Amino acid sequence: MSALQSDFSVPVRAPLVILFVETRGFTRISEMLEPEVVIARLSEFFTLVTAAVEHHGGVVIDVLNDNLIAAFDGENDSMRGVQAAQDIQRKFTVLEESWSLQYGIRAATSMGLHSGTAVIGKATSGKNAGQRHIVGDAVSVAERLLHRARAGEIVMSKAVFDALVLSNHEIEAEALPPLEVPRRDSIPLWGVPLDTRLDFT
Repeated sequence: MSALQSDFSVPVRAPLVILFVETRGFTRISEMLEPEVVIARLSEFFTLVTAAVEHHGGVVIDVLNDNLIAAFDGENDSMRGVQAAQDIQRKFTVLEESWSLQYGIRAATSMGLHSGTAVIGKATSGKNAGQRHIVGDAVSVAERLLHRARAGEIVMSKAVFDALVLSNHEIEAEALPPLEVPRRDSIPLWGVPLDTRLDFT
């Protein structure tokens, strides 16, 4: 059984592909909308993302504010993680058009993908007992890539991109300036924009 197929009751350390997803522009505009509208729109977003993740064999680990963390493991985990991200990227444009027409919401989704080892499990005590947790350097890097992504863009690390090449998964991606992290080697990055234009400003 893979780490993600368990019930998370026993913490494990496992190789995973981590996907961070967030909406851009929604949080700011949410301050001007009725609370019911805000929650309904977020529910639509998380339903879309969760469906894409699960369709490609991933698991949603946690949701915070307008961010979602998911993970993939096992055979072709990088390819399935990227396919889920591309599904989200493509399908969110339909959702955004609906939000814009009905509520004047201008939003996009951005994503970061990284491959590495992380610890996953459930909290065993306190008020958050039973809540899923994922911890590790791979998670921190994936979150950094999310913050590097521009509106509508998927940013992936070299580890994920190299796995795509090995699996012969075709993708239109362009090299980005590497991620510089103190006291470690720089991490080469690739970006998949919503269209074919990438600017490096």
